Amino acid sequence: MKSSRQTLRPPFLLGEQEVQAGQSAQVRLPVGTFLTHEELSIQVTVIHGRLPGPVMLVSGCIHGDEYNGAEIIRRILRTKSVKKLKGTLLAVPIVNRPGFIRRARYMPDRRDLNRLFPGSATGSLGARLAKVFSEQLIRQADCIIDLHTGAVNRPNLSQIRVTSGDEHSIALARVFSPPVILTASQREQTLRATCIAYRKPVLLYESGEALRLDSSSIRYGVQGILSVMGHLGMLPRRSRRKARSEAILCHKSFWQRAPQGGIFTPLVSLGKAVTQGSLLGFIADPQGSSETEVIASYAGVIIGRTNEAVADEGDGLFHIALTSDLDSAEGMISQSVDALPELAEDLEDHPVGFEVSP
Repeated sequence: MKSSRQTLRPPFLLGEQEVQAGQSAQVRLPVGTFLTHEELSIQVTVIHGRLPGPVMLVSGCIHGDEYNGAEIIRRILRTKSVKKLKGTLLAVPIVNRPGFIRRARYMPDRRDLNRLFPGSATGSLGARLAKVFSEQLIRQADCIIDLHTGAVNRPNLSQIRVTSGDEHSIALARVFSPPVILTASQREQTLRATCIAYRKPVLLYESGEALRLDSSSIRYGVQGILSVMGHLGMLPRRSRRKARSEAILCHKSFWQRAPQGGIFTPLVSLGKAVTQGSLLGFIADPQGSSETEVIASYAGVIIGRTNEAVADEGDGLFHIALTSDLDSAEGMISQSVDALPELAEDLEDHPVGFEVSP
């Protein structure tokens, strides 16, 4: 009879480091050097299961100030069930380490890392980082989940964005089960475009806003990732204790913009359905001479909004996803939010809300 050690699958090779089956390791992938001559590397937690299965890559903080992603991955790594993993998990909580350290969205040269993929070995530091990430991580993965938030003072409703026509990714998005799935054309030189070019299914998770942790965004992210891992056979499937509404599938969105500059008062919250002609808020002249209504140009669901108190003419105020089933959309989103997934006992969930109770 063969020993259990002889039946283990081969080690996982990342960079110059081998991770044995049934083990986990921290792997550093060198990128270049900072101006201080310190090394910049991509730090990857590799969990290589004893039994064969898919390779999943989960990444956060490509934009350095989008902290929800790092916290979601931290909680995934602390989940006891990952010890029973089949396949391999590649977890990168912080892709853009220079931005994360500076509490900034971009690289130090003010370039957007998510516009530098698939990267260049002879380009800027960000391009070199993107090259290492693309060649050593994306190429080895069978499925990629990339975690984002809205910008500063621009929270997003929990949503998955996938490329139009990518049926495999859309199917995985339904398993993730956010309130909204938004299909969209891909932008050139993004991580998502690179995944599609490599023929890899990819989910882009958007929820919350930059520089803040948000409990519901984190819980959706953790449970969504675990659900996808269960669907792929990497983990035992979890039974849902609460009924969840199906995600709203939207194929187009637009920004309702400020008709003029002034003090902005919103009247509609995230997740609300609006009809064409609905009153969304108003812009007031600081001198008190006028107020201008902000009217919805099309019917849809509010999936993003600015929390800024002021706006210049043309600023994006409300991100609205168009849907053909407006009558039931708001109710389905409300049901989905009310039925936030209950966490298993081995998952932690710290309340991180910042609103003041009356």
